[in-house]
This record gives sequence, C-alpha cells and structure tokens, in this order.
Amino acid sequence: MSQNFGKLIRQARQGKGYSQRDLAKLVEVDYTYLSKLENDRADYPPREEVIQSLAHHLDLDVKDLRDRAGRITPEDAKVVQELVKKYPKQIPVLFRQMRDHPDLAQKFIREATQSENEEKES
Repeated sequence: MSQNFGKLIRQARQGKGYSQRDLAKLVEVDYTYLSKLENDRADYPPREEVIQSLAHHLDLDVKDLRDRAGRITPEDAKVVQELVKKYPKQIPVLFRQMRDHPDLAQKFIREATQSENEEKES
C-alpha cells in the first residue's frame, strides 16, 4: 500500500472538493475526529460504519480502506471471537507471541495463506 489511511482519505476528500466539515457531516462524525483520522492521530481505528461511509462518499474501495485503517472484516471479527471463546487463555498468548516475534507471525501467515490457496485450487 503506497499511502496510509489518513493520507488516502485526505487526498480523496480534497479531490472531491469537500472541506473537512463537509465530509464530516456526510459521514456523521465530528470534523475534529475526521482531522485526527487524516493526520493518523486517532486513538483507535474508525468503526466499520465510518469506514463504509467514507468509502461511499469518497468513491474508495471499502476493503482497501478497512485494511489501511487496521480493521478486519466483520466476518473475520466473528471468527476471532469464536476462537477466543474456545481458547480463552491461548489466543491472547498466540497474539502476543506473534506481536513480539514478527518472524513467527510471517511464517504462520505464509503457511496459512499457502494452505488456503491449496484449498481453493482443489
């Protein structure tokens, strides 16, 4: 991805000729929050509804915007919730290990992606 979330929405907003206040009204958020998003200073990624509304009003791809915002799909969020319920002690440990050991995370992701691709080809 060549641009981060904030730069992408700022560029798209300006390209549409919207002020921050104009877009904030359309998306139904405070313009100060939109400013934080554009400057990558928000304390947390925007809600799914905000991402979808931004994508709609700025003619951006929802999946790409969600990825850049650091969000996962609602369907994937359900999968994570199911795993946490099934393995309440182990999943947080797994996530911390992946965070603390990027090489482990990359290996796991590579193997999972390869396995998923093989299943699709079958």
